[in-house]
Amino acid sequence: MTSTIPTYQIEWEKLPDDFILPDDPVDNIHQPALAAALTDSLENAGKIPDNAITTTNYGICATVNGKIVVKAPDWAYIPLLRVPKEEIARSYTPQLQGETPIIVMEFLSDTDGSEYSSKPTHPPGKWFFYEKILQVPHYIIFEPYRGLIEHYQLGKLGEYEIQSADDAGRYWIPQLKLYLGLWDGRKEQRKGYWLRWWTETGDLLLWGSELVIQERQKAEVERQKAEVEKQKAEVEKQQAEVERQKAEVERQKAERLAAQLRAAGIEPEL
Repeated sequence: MTSTIPTYQIEWEKLPDDFILPDDPVDNIHQPALAAALTDSLENAGKIPDNAITTTNYGICATVNGKIVVKAPDWAYIPLLRVPKEEIARSYTPQLQGETPIIVMEFLSDTDGSEYSSKPTHPPGKWFFYEKILQVPHYIIFEPYRGLIEHYQLGKLGEYEIQSADDAGRYWIPQLKLYLGLWDGRKEQRKGYWLRWWTETGDLLLWGSELVIQERQKAEVERQKAEVEKQKAEVEKQQAEVERQKAEVERQKAERLAAQLRAAGIEPEL
């Protein structure tokens, strides 16, 4: 498949099996946890269908002017695959193997500015590749240490435009029908700022660990309710026993009185 943009010929071809993918180390110690957390809550909320996929540090490819370009965003959401997942084990080519990612993210860890690179010559910069080649609708640049989010959305002219957060400090991603925003707290061994998802009504999508805690709390509430009901039943049982004993006392008292009346030659009225 081939498409063109001004001065650039783009071909969507499968990456050759012998192509050596970049083996760059993850340059952000927080990147794996941040990426996994984004996917975790989406999976729990049923927001990743079987024919969709999220990726982290995974090659997304295109051939530009006859040269293969591979970029590996820190996190991406691909909404529709047209091939079995086994076919994209090494890399993914939009248009050929499925749809363009809805959103790509880069987590800042240094000051080289590669996330902002509009370099058009080979190899093109990340910004240029996401904006001009892939035309990804949403590009997120996140600085995790200070909790700074930059949301760029592809405008009508095919250029990224900075977006403003809403009153809650969140950004609407219409393709996912979710808000993306900042959350400060702890997950496992990391304490700090995280990117998280909220529903249109403002409900936070929970991580698996939070769901476990929530279920435990629900179970504890149910246990306490059951214990209260048990204690209530026990009190009612004791009250019933007291009433039974009182009735027995009254019955015995009545029998004694009747016996006394009969001894005096008086037949008691029943």
